[in-house]
Amino acid sequence: MKVKFPTIGKISPEFFDNYIFPRLGAKREEVIVPPQHGVDAGVVRIGNGKVMILTTDPVYILPAYGWEKAAWFAWHILASDVTTSGFPPAYISVDFNLPMSITEEEFEIIWRVWDEESKKYGAMVVAGHTARYPGTDYPMVGGATFIAIGDEDKFLTPKMAQPGDALIITKGPAVETVGIFANLFPNYIAENLGSEIAEKGRELFYKMSTVDDALTAVSVGYREEGVRAMHDATECGILGGVYEMAQASNVGVILYKDKIPVYEGVLEICKLFNIEPYSAISEGTLIISAVGDKADEVVRRLREKGIPAEIVGEFLPREKGMWLVDEYGQRPLEHPRVDPFWSAIDEAIRRGLS
Repeated sequence: MKVKFPTIGKISPEFFDNYIFPRLGAKREEVIVPPQHGVDAGVVRIGNGKVMILTTDPVYILPAYGWEKAAWFAWHILASDVTTSGFPPAYISVDFNLPMSITEEEFEIIWRVWDEESKKYGAMVVAGHTARYPGTDYPMVGGATFIAIGDEDKFLTPKMAQPGDALIITKGPAVETVGIFANLFPNYIAENLGSEIAEKGRELFYKMSTVDDALTAVSVGYREEGVRAMHDATECGILGGVYEMAQASNVGVILYKDKIPVYEGVLEICKLFNIEPYSAISEGTLIISAVGDKADEVVRRLREKGIPAEIVGEFLPREKGMWLVDEYGQRPLEHPRVDPFWSAIDEAIRRGLS
């Protein structure tokens, strides 16, 4: 079956299964978790009961955020994926393919922030490449791999949810979408919704990370002792993320939309830009599968850290299906397929909003 590239954003599961997964090079027995759609990181056995967790993403730098914010977000996009394993990043390999327009002073800010965040979580840069090239441009200015090391009997992947586990969601929908829109178009939001909502949206910027969410959740315990699986709600948001976790784990799920926490201003800003919030990209929102009798403790510890969290559903046997309960009643949970963020931000830029 011929599968087309997406018009924008990530490739589809069908494209991955048709083109990527069948051609992964030589098979190596120590690879425990190979690439899989909806799974945030690969896992390699390295001996002595230890595993190496690896994730790779673009280095995403958008100068319009301001250099410090842009650098912080670029680091946390990558760190958020690797910490869904339950382990903090330990090693970093980064490739900067920078535009000719970047100055020494601007890059110094980027690198200082990366150094500060790496030290905060105990990670070290061990390899990389840095250069300026014609033809490159923001925001995609390279790529990086973040690596974590941990015990083989503790690592987590989005494939590990089991029937009976509680479904926990932190922070709520469209955290990244609103954090970005409110920082790029604050005047338009203030003119239409008021300065208070515009400021609430801007404040979400530093919520766009699941690093602390993930490390706090696993403080309760790993696998049968607490958290069994985690997945950050990036492209296609909460609905896409919950669907992907259930599919990867070969289980069913029921999600109660009205139980999901929502930051103030999120729904209003999404409506202003004609964005469906629960399908929109939401780096900063963590989807957690926790053992039923440990779920309340996971939520309690997250809230103690100032991270909003709620039990919003349950994972079911696969034959029970995947369900969303919302204002329309109980209906099948479907993957959104296309994230509304991309077309909305293109439209806002085209209109010259500020």
